[in-house]
Amino acid sequence: MAGSAPGVPLYREVKRLLMDALIAGDWRPGTALPAERVLADRFEVAIGTLRKAVDDLVQENILVRQQGRGTFVATHSRERYQFQFFHVVDRGGHAEYPHVRLLDFRKGRAEDEEAAALRIARGGPVFRIKNLLAMRGAPVDVDRITLAQQRFPGLTDRQLRERPGTLYQLYQTAFAITVVRSAERLRAVGADEDAARLLGVDPGSPLLEIRRVAFTYADDPVEFRLSVVNTADHDYVTDLRPDRR
Repeated sequence: MAGSAPGVPLYREVKRLLMDALIAGDWRPGTALPAERVLADRFEVAIGTLRKAVDDLVQENILVRQQGRGTFVATHSRERYQFQFFHVVDRGGHAEYPHVRLLDFRKGRAEDEEAAALRIARGGPVFRIKNLLAMRGAPVDVDRITLAQQRFPGLTDRQLRERPGTLYQLYQTAFAITVVRSAERLRAVGADEDAARLLGVDPGSPLLEIRRVAFTYADDPVEFRLSVVNTADHDYVTDLRPDRR
């Protein structure tokens, strides 16, 4: 393949080129990739090399194979959110999609941590979203989400309340932003008065705090999320699979 970097495995170069094509919008979420032979010819590599690159992207949930149909650009769904981004299960290991209630939506200015996470200027315009997540009717998680206004122009309270799917589906369909991975930091904290009231616990009760930054294809940060989770009856599990219901 012309222009491949010295010392870099060829399939990784092909993977990079596939990612460049996704970033450029060559294939939109939900659409099929061209046939393997077409892509192999495009990148001037053997089909085996192409397949290895595609395999990596399938493992990363960027592409999805459908038996008998081909390979498609992954779309966001409740199941994908539940098993890739939401890691809270009950004590029996039961995973479910949480019921999400919007508590607040407002505009603001980025504080230091938000600005650093989103790679925007301190004081830059942001949206702030506050959600309460419940499982089997019990409040479990308070999410405080920060988005740069420039990435989500025109986002409204109505869009958030009436969205038919997940928040990440809304990002993808309304703003052409596809979240492909997240980075998280966890620590134990005591419940402040607001979290205690919303989660039905005493102030100071132990909670799990999760700081998450969500990234898109180009590894650009698009969401900063601060969550506090009541783990009295729930666990945080990172190896969830769709068969763990």
